[in-house]
Amino acid sequence: MVKIGIWTKLAALLLGLALNGNTLASEAGQGPGAGDQVARSRTRVQGFQSPELDFQLLRQLGSVAFGGASVGESLDAASRIGENDPDSWVAVFADLGRRQEADGAARAARGHKVSARDQLWKAANSYRAAEYFADFKDPRHQALGLKSREAFVKALSFTDYRFEVLEIPFEGQKLPAYFISPHRDGKKHKTIMVMSGYDGTLEEIFLAPGRCALERGYNLFLFAGPGQMDTLRFHPRSVFRPDFEKPISAALDHLLARPDVDARRVALNGISFGGYFAVRAAVFDTRIQALIANSPIVDWHRYLTGFIGFDPAQMPNENDFTPETIAQVPDRFMNPVTKRMSVMMMARYGRPSFIATYQAVRNYTVREADLKNIRCPVLALVGAGEGAEPRRQLERFANSVSGPVTRYVFTTAEGADGHCQVGNPTLSCAVMFDWLDEIFQ
Repeated sequence: MVKIGIWTKLAALLLGLALNGNTLASEAGQGPGAGDQVARSRTRVQGFQSPELDFQLLRQLGSVAFGGASVGESLDAASRIGENDPDSWVAVFADLGRRQEADGAARAARGHKVSARDQLWKAANSYRAAEYFADFKDPRHQALGLKSREAFVKALSFTDYRFEVLEIPFEGQKLPAYFISPHRDGKKHKTIMVMSGYDGTLEEIFLAPGRCALERGYNLFLFAGPGQMDTLRFHPRSVFRPDFEKPISAALDHLLARPDVDARRVALNGISFGGYFAVRAAVFDTRIQALIANSPIVDWHRYLTGFIGFDPAQMPNENDFTPETIAQVPDRFMNPVTKRMSVMMMARYGRPSFIATYQAVRNYTVREADLKNIRCPVLALVGAGEGAEPRRQLERFANSVSGPVTRYVFTTAEGADGHCQVGNPTLSCAVMFDWLDEIFQ
């Protein structure tokens, strides 16, 4: 039987994975004269007490700016999801995705391609939201991810973009990627390669920063490596690895062999955990001409333990748990959202227990001596609301690289202080691409 004393400290946390989104709940009085006959609206701007659920809702709302969701549908979905109930989240967003997909197909059948595209982009993102909380052991996890991909590719077919759905061979796996371009002139163009991190998908990062890149004339190359969500759809046993520069190098081999890519103007953008992946790649691969780290992570273990204030790798063995024994922990000590995320975390790193997972995470570091190998221009991004550890890592990174560094700290007043600026992605894009445009001029 797992001892549960430790869970009183962990219960309100998400074991290093929770992201402290701002609470959306607000007073929603109807005002004078409101009643059964007249009201402003039945929709309420009300989120969740759970920081994780609330951040995921904010993440969905942030995608509205680039066509990934609607405010009304997202808030309606939230109103039907129970607190700390991941299964209801999956069911509600999967249903929303199905309705959006069916509506998009019906509009396409009547010849309304723009309307169909818009509905299918939303459907892809709703399926992604459902995929996020789906249990890895549940066949719906893979099915929802593939539905997201299917809706996304169909939406792309209703655009003027030139696109290719790719598989990058790497050590027996075929890693998913998309190449998307606004150009059809056969010439070489500036290109940005974008990678997400722990739980983002290619379809999600197409919305932002992907659409921002295309609007500014960039080729867009979206890539997922081992252990990432897109790869798990095809290789369920794929796990993260510390030396992520190797799969990124394989992806760059493909990208730079293309006749439509200007090798002198290739940027790499890593988002969230992808900030670690991108930093590793820039250390070892001089073909990267500009690096955007959002945020620059040089010690993933310290980053994760910063959420909970202690190192689980040093926990007594009697407090350890596995995916099988976590069910023995009462919900009052660890809620279902935390349990679900804990099981997923162990699977993502390919470790049999919680302690073993954090021991493995110690390997995800970049030495200061290696950071000196980064000589390309760098943009280092972080949100003011992300806490002290991300800021410390940004400074350690910025002070160690050899190339010129531009820092940008997003603020609460900008509505962008949260992780990856999900509250204001248009500002994030402006900062990124104005900087990159000037670098590549």
